[in-house]
Amino acid sequence: MPNRLAHETSPYLLQHADNPVAWRPWSDDAFEEARRRGVPVLLSVGYSSCHWCHVMARESFEDEATADYLNAHFVSVKVDREERPDVDAVYMEAVQAATGQGGWPMTVFLTPEAEPFYFGTYFPPAPRHGMPSFRQVLEGVQAAWADRRDEVQDVAERIVRDLAERGGASLAYGAAQPPGPEDLHTALMTLTREFDAVHGGFGGAPKFPPSMVLEFLLRHHARTGSEGALQMVQATCEAMARGGIYDQLGGGFARYAVDATWTVPHFEKMLYDNALLCRVYAHLWRATARGGAANGLSDLARRVAVETADFLVRELRTEQGGFASALDADSDDGKGGHAEGAYYVWTPEQLSEALGEKDAELAAEHFGVTEEGTFEQGASVLRLPDREAPADAGRVASVRERLLAARGQRPRPGRDDKVVAAWNGLAVAALAETGAYFDRPDLVEAATEAADLLVRVHLDDRGRLARTSLDGTAGSHAGVLEDYADVAEGFLALSSVTGEGAWVELAGLLLDTVQGHFAAEDGMLYDTADDAEALIRRPQDPTDNAAPSGWTAAAGALLSYAAVTGEDRPREAAERALGVVQALGARVPRFIGWGLAVAEALLDGPREVAVVGPGDDPATRALHRAALLGTAPGAVVAVGEPGSREVPLLLDRPLLEGRPAAYVCRRFTCDAPTADAGALAGKLG
Repeated sequence: MPNRLAHETSPYLLQHADNPVAWRPWSDDAFEEARRRGVPVLLSVGYSSCHWCHVMARESFEDEATADYLNAHFVSVKVDREERPDVDAVYMEAVQAATGQGGWPMTVFLTPEAEPFYFGTYFPPAPRHGMPSFRQVLEGVQAAWADRRDEVQDVAERIVRDLAERGGASLAYGAAQPPGPEDLHTALMTLTREFDAVHGGFGGAPKFPPSMVLEFLLRHHARTGSEGALQMVQATCEAMARGGIYDQLGGGFARYAVDATWTVPHFEKMLYDNALLCRVYAHLWRATARGGAANGLSDLARRVAVETADFLVRELRTEQGGFASALDADSDDGKGGHAEGAYYVWTPEQLSEALGEKDAELAAEHFGVTEEGTFEQGASVLRLPDREAPADAGRVASVRERLLAARGQRPRPGRDDKVVAAWNGLAVAALAETGAYFDRPDLVEAATEAADLLVRVHLDDRGRLARTSLDGTAGSHAGVLEDYADVAEGFLALSSVTGEGAWVELAGLLLDTVQGHFAAEDGMLYDTADDAEALIRRPQDPTDNAAPSGWTAAAGALLSYAAVTGEDRPREAAERALGVVQALGARVPRFIGWGLAVAEALLDGPREVAVVGPGDDPATRALHRAALLGTAPGAVVAVGEPGSREVPLLLDRPLLEGRPAAYVCRRFTCDAPTADAGALAGKLG
């Protein structure tokens, strides 16, 4: 039986195209084959930069004997979770419900009707740590299928019924109202109790960057003046920036820290993490630069934002102008194998080889490299343990540059070149804003080129998005809710920076699709369109995961679009969608941080800022910059020539006695226009 992955566009699936396992992509044909043969389906879900996915592939899927058994008794289906988040979401819910935990690789056994009946994640090649071997699992499942099929079928049907009963977020939240000030204060108090006051962040190990929660806290501080909210952001951002989770040489963040101190990361670097964190640090700089934050934190925030943006462009940008999904955690260890983190960690001896003994001593002290190490085999993850500025900053900069060059000679981690629409939308927003804040037009240009790719390759003339592309060719899988929402968010941010109204129009096209194909009758939102492939359940999850949920991201984009255009329908849709935040924000704020951030914008208006004046006039540019640097939660900005009709927010906004002017409005009320950039800054926080 042949392996049928060779013609797929997913780099993850292509990694398995040479396996002896007769893999098939998720398709009707695969389940028809299972029905024809009367065998169960093995569903294996992972992604390109997943460390344990690679481990299980080497141990089991490349093993001829294991493959022979699989091919004889199962139809094997391989899914890239980043390409098919709908499939991943439905079966991950089943795994978590059955086992109390989840993760990747996800291993699920299905009936030929795609009903799950047995679950797991990674299985080793031999029994260990209380886990059965993968071969034992296969033999056990095959025996149950052969000898107790009626029982297996009953289990599968019960699981599907249970999933249906667990679903229905619309029923739970459809009647709720958007959260009010008291609800958001309660969410803040819950976060305060969960905050790690010693190391920053929330909870213990493993510790993930809380991007969406940090955005909420920054907006809450801007609206209420809460110093506690800002202090949690400052402490967390400084701890991450000084920790091993941040690449001290090349910029950019790893996926998460395996410990509570941000010291040792899981080394994969994801586009969505870095786009979100780039924006957080840029917004932290915006919030603190005016007041001169203690310990130079605003300077640190600026440096990390710019370095992360540069990392995105340098390491993840594709030839077509989009951004690749991820860099692997693993790389060649120089001994014929692969090792996690091999590209990033250092021993004292390696520092000496790269720098010479004297500078190696400086590097070891500055970056916390010791003989004992913080990682495997005495290697250290680079950190900045000393909070004081280095005595010789120029020498440290030289050391850093030379170490980065030396590291560049090592075998590089693999890159997943798949362009995911949603994550590119997040990158567009981050790069556009970072470029505008720090006078980096090259970053704005990179954002524009990525947005152009999304329009040219991913968007069709019906307003429908493809989820992924590779090498400039769109994949066959339909976009999900987060794709429409995050791309619309990116387009709106890009319009605010560039003044190009076409991006607002394109955002409106995407949000029309959201309202027409993703909304339930009560206005709540599904993760897949009403005409998407039917699975055993239509996924619907309002809670954040590694990135904002499609639900709350759509609420945010709809709210911003309504503010820019003055349209009531998208604002009403946003308010309905935010009912889930009223229901969940006080109880589990860490898992609905973006919804809380959008709710802050709703409470603040959001404010609508129109800047009119000739584009080449320094006064226009000064007003535009003041508008972009305002901290009012979720404020929308439009800039254009007098009489411009590209963006509705600019209509009927004349110059002020012949000078460029700014108009600030919210809740159907406008302040008097101003030609003074300082006065405008004062209006926007």
